[in-house]
Amino acid sequence: MILRDTIADLVTGALEQAQGQGLLPTAPLPEKLVERPQNPEHGDYATSMPLKLARAMQMPPLEIAERLVPLIPLGGALAQVEVARPGFINFTLDAGWLRRQVDAILEAGERYGATDTGVGQRVQVEFVSVNPTGPLHVGHARGAVIGSALANVLSAAGYDVVREYYFNDSGSQMERFYQSLYARYAQGFGRDVDLPPDGYAGQYLVDLADSFRSSDGDRFLQLDREEATSELGKLGIARMMEMIREDVRLLRVDFDVWFSEASLYEHGQFDRAMALLRELGFVVERDGAVWFASTTLGEEQDKVLIRRTGMPTYFATDVAYHYNKFIERKFDVVINVLGADHHGHVAQMHSLVKALGVPAEKLSTIVHQMVTLKRQDEMVRASKRTGAVVTLRELVDEVGADACRYFFLARSPDAHMEFDLDLAASQSQENPVYYIQYAHARIAGILRQAQEQGLSIEEASVQALTEPEEVALIRRMVALPELVDSMARAQEPHHLAHYALDLATAFHMFYDRCRVITDDPALTGARLKLVTAAKVVLGRCLDLMGMTAPERM
Repeated sequence: MILRDTIADLVTGALEQAQGQGLLPTAPLPEKLVERPQNPEHGDYATSMPLKLARAMQMPPLEIAERLVPLIPLGGALAQVEVARPGFINFTLDAGWLRRQVDAILEAGERYGATDTGVGQRVQVEFVSVNPTGPLHVGHARGAVIGSALANVLSAAGYDVVREYYFNDSGSQMERFYQSLYARYAQGFGRDVDLPPDGYAGQYLVDLADSFRSSDGDRFLQLDREEATSELGKLGIARMMEMIREDVRLLRVDFDVWFSEASLYEHGQFDRAMALLRELGFVVERDGAVWFASTTLGEEQDKVLIRRTGMPTYFATDVAYHYNKFIERKFDVVINVLGADHHGHVAQMHSLVKALGVPAEKLSTIVHQMVTLKRQDEMVRASKRTGAVVTLRELVDEVGADACRYFFLARSPDAHMEFDLDLAASQSQENPVYYIQYAHARIAGILRQAQEQGLSIEEASVQALTEPEEVALIRRMVALPELVDSMARAQEPHHLAHYALDLATAFHMFYDRCRVITDDPALTGARLKLVTAAKVVLGRCLDLMGMTAPERM
């Protein structure tokens, strides 16, 4: 069980006991009973419950706290419980219990930090989902990192997670892509073929067309233009999808499902979704079009499902896709990770889910904001190679996947971020990526040295770990399970980056002030156990963030 929750249960039990004895009147319990105080001098945990109950109980918060504290039992993890003005209760962990957690971490190994928060629940995380009409850029990279790190956290918290990429392979955008690719292919042979209106004019399409000219010669010019456009276009989409797969793999992102939009029509899910909305009374027809009656759900205006031309809108395919997620695949939780340009899409999807009869809390949407790149204090606005947007591949080539993952994860998704290319590429302690990974490599070096000297930790006792820096390091280590639980519940993986930096800082402080291999065998054994456990926790953090844990640097 999460220690925070164990302490919260003790507080609740003390309150019920006090009320049963007539020491305190009844009152509704506030949310978030126990939290970690910002100032470590206030203990390891604290509750402000007396302050929150003061009005309902019509008592001074300090008096409430003083009546509760004697009823909170000590022992186990708790060494001290005390009242603090103006009405807090502070909890201090027992040093002996903390030391014993080193052995608990070693016993758990790579599973350390796992919780049962989401056991029995199936969750789908859909992220990136860029149409295969162009390369992934740095904004897509941020969504890829957020989505994959969140999926890792949810898996660690016991959820059954499906990582999914939804791609558009039908409709008007595909038709423009097909025509644009054919035009570039024909132009390569000197043919006078114009790009379609609103076609794709990027250099990547010229490069793609050139690759087909090299592999297929003028074969497509020998076909009827409509047939050639269709065949070449489908080959082009397949090639673009493979490029996208390669790009996300550069960031160490893997998807369990690549979901085709066209399959919604081929397998009848679009028709079934439309029929269900009609049956539920959420479809109206007017002005020659078919509409989703979202105004009945509080929206300002209805949304078009089928245009007058008979073509479905993007919203209509989203209807079918979410019908598939909730009604057919029956996910308990669906999380959509979207870019800033999809912000207006959020309310529409929540209205749709409500119309389908799905509880609102089953759908979560994370909208990540824009990314700007900075080099030598100047904004980087375009790719050096093409003059267009900087692609994901170019960014990984310049700073590496680890730096991309850490920096994209270190900011909350709802915050605009500046990505400092110089800092991300630097090999210095100012770079948090280097600083964290160097802590892991430094531990690995210590353990290699211990192995060379024939030192073992099997019979070592942790009771020799009494220095403040040793205990401080353990305190940071034991926070991981609680952090995993909190991040999974709040769907906020960015806290991992800050925790990893705090943990690395605690290790470096320990290393600077406490020699590990000493002339005292008992102390050496205890400290080797401590750094081995620290390596486990730090490696676990890096793994959850999708970063490498180097043995040497």
